[in-house]
Amino acid sequence: MRRRTLLTGAIVTAMSTSALTGGTARAADPGPSVTPAGTTTLDSQAIFFVSYDGLVNNNSFQKNGLLTYKGYQYAVWYTADRNAVVGRRPLGASTWSTVKVGHTLRYNDSHNVISMGVSRIDGRLHLNMDSHSDGFTYVKSVAGLMDNPAGLSWTASRFGAPQSTLDGLALTSQFTYPQFVSTPEGRLQLSYRVAVSGNGRNALAEYDGSTWTALGEWSSSTGTYTSEHGSSTARNMYLHGIDYDRNGRLHSFFTWREQNGAVMCNGGGLTNHDTGYVYSDDRGRTWRNNAGTVVGTTGGADRVAVTDPGLVVDPLNADHSLMNQESQFTDSAGLPHAIISYVPGRFGQCTTNYVANRTANGRAFHVRKNASGTWQKTEIPVPLNSSQRTKLVLDKYDNAYAIFPFGRIAGASKASGYTDWRLLYDGGGLNAFGEVVVDETRIAQDNVLSVMYQEKSTGTTPSALRVVDFRLPA
Repeated sequence: MRRRTLLTGAIVTAMSTSALTGGTARAADPGPSVTPAGTTTLDSQAIFFVSYDGLVNNNSFQKNGLLTYKGYQYAVWYTADRNAVVGRRPLGASTWSTVKVGHTLRYNDSHNVISMGVSRIDGRLHLNMDSHSDGFTYVKSVAGLMDNPAGLSWTASRFGAPQSTLDGLALTSQFTYPQFVSTPEGRLQLSYRVAVSGNGRNALAEYDGSTWTALGEWSSSTGTYTSEHGSSTARNMYLHGIDYDRNGRLHSFFTWREQNGAVMCNGGGLTNHDTGYVYSDDRGRTWRNNAGTVVGTTGGADRVAVTDPGLVVDPLNADHSLMNQESQFTDSAGLPHAIISYVPGRFGQCTTNYVANRTANGRAFHVRKNASGTWQKTEIPVPLNSSQRTKLVLDKYDNAYAIFPFGRIAGASKASGYTDWRLLYDGGGLNAFGEVVVDETRIAQDNVLSVMYQEKSTGTTPSALRVVDFRLPA
């Protein structure tokens, strides 16, 4: 068994420009800014219920709930009568065309999101939906639908019947957190969790334009993790994301969640600990730590484990209500960035209620690798005022934007070394419930940040689901 070690000198905490040395931008590059460019309504009466402190139409870990491809934007959600819907619009249009895909939401569980992916190799749209540690529903479009949106009508006949497998590939009876990612060659991969919280493994499947193949599991749930309070022998790795950069490297930040609460100072916290990072240069077949050492093989006996060396880029014990599944993005140089959040030690060394403590004292942090290979971390001076997650995107100048709960947006410039974080938009007038969904794909196509949010409601009273657009620096 490998011994668990940290990266020596892995984090530099940056609170001022002089503290950072990595990554300089040209003097002429503009800093971050957002200019509201209009709001559209997807559904005036979308389903609304709160579970696990979130909404099924607006969980930030959806990949993708909103995406852009070849001049059209696509969105997925559940209606008030529980129908799964996919909508599209030409970029800049004020109205959406919608199609029901033949599935209805089974449970009032906010984990049961809808995620989209595009297989560029054959121009299909893929949907995976309605799963939390059980079966999933899968729908795919006809070939070429995404390549010729103006020429092909947007009707239910363009989609196949809902399936409980990936064209016959069953995967697992305990399936959660579908995340689609396109490979550089145009194939489509599906990341998912096998088994349950506190005892689960990450796995990949791949679509080559004709067939889905299970690549297998790549993270381990076994091994012993010991804190000052106690030990745990089972866990799962929660991903902050899974993304290819323009050079074909696959990046993933993560946290570990222990099954045994004995690792915490108080049972009201979260058993999440440490921020880790792995990457793959062979399309997810093998995984390497920050030093480049192979630490796991997808589908093999050796998987990425809590005891592996060199995984942790920001050590933190389980006493600070560290959030899982936050956010990540890669910059134009292929360097990885992430947002993490927790209750800093200056507010105490033991959280006792993760919702209350995060809402009162939670803070988000920007973690990134600079050009010299050093990991750096900057606190974003915007209180969370929520227990929920924050999203991260970068513009074409590599300025960073953190999209907080309630639709608030903060930004930092690359030129400052990401030390000049400030609030750019306060979310005023949105009346957003909490977490939002961000179109990670649109920015590169027309320099617009699209944010999908649902308005606050009470009980199970439906509310409006909208998309607000912001122009980024030209």
